[in-house]
Amino acid sequence: MPEVLTVSPVDRVLEVVAGRRLTVLTGAGLSTDSGIPDYRGPSSPPRNPMTYQQFVGDPVFRQRYWARNHVGWRRMDAARPNPGHRALARLERAGIVNGVITQNVDLLHTKAGSRRVIDLHGTYARVRCLNCESLISRMTLAERLEDANPGFAESLTDGLEVAPDADAVVTDTAHFRMIDCAHCGGMLKPDIVYFGENVPKDRVAEAYALVDDSEVLLAAGSSLTVMSGLRFVRHAAKTSHPVVIVNRGRTRGDDLADLTVDAGCSELLTALADHFTATQ
Repeated sequence: MPEVLTVSPVDRVLEVVAGRRLTVLTGAGLSTDSGIPDYRGPSSPPRNPMTYQQFVGDPVFRQRYWARNHVGWRRMDAARPNPGHRALARLERAGIVNGVITQNVDLLHTKAGSRRVIDLHGTYARVRCLNCESLISRMTLAERLEDANPGFAESLTDGLEVAPDADAVVTDTAHFRMIDCAHCGGMLKPDIVYFGENVPKDRVAEAYALVDDSEVLLAAGSSLTVMSGLRFVRHAAKTSHPVVIVNRGRTRGDDLADLTVDAGCSELLTALADHFTATQ
């Protein structure tokens, strides 16, 4: 069983990670300090994200998604990196972190300056045609959706809750007009891995290789409830890589960890970055 700590024990984390190169696996809990809510934190309300089967199989679900996303993606696009994101970018520049595997779609690691980021579940900023595979930016689609639904987003910007996948809580979506691919008329979908959809195999392989190229796996801000993130903790433990988990509340990977820390990501990661950059 791992040692369980309830404060921000930087000295204990340093005992595990000092002198070793880290791969960092991040989840929604890292982005809460940027104003993006998480899925399963201790104070998070129940959430039921749309599945891939619902999106492709039901036009009503798809219409509701695009209406809500048309509002919510702007909030995510406006979000800025918090101290935790900036700390990881500093640790990468210092040679302590070899890269980040993130379950988040918010691009905040890239915005913070991290250079090697594997966006495991894709990003909010691109849209893919499921027929011809063409890609467009989310901004391009926003302009087309605004032409089809003038004033819709602007009328719903005050006091709306936005989920971690940029889905705003909008109740009246029945009159929202969807847009198809401008090239082939196919179905458009955010370039995000939905529940019920598989992460591309080459992306998973790249993430495994990153873990193998490190000496410690640090999981930060993830409950590790879904297998897409938990598999890397299992892999690290199986290959005798020490595992450190930093999260508010318990995670599904706690029994595999050498150390679990019940703490906020921003505070602990900033303290780690301060320690390593001060000693260089």
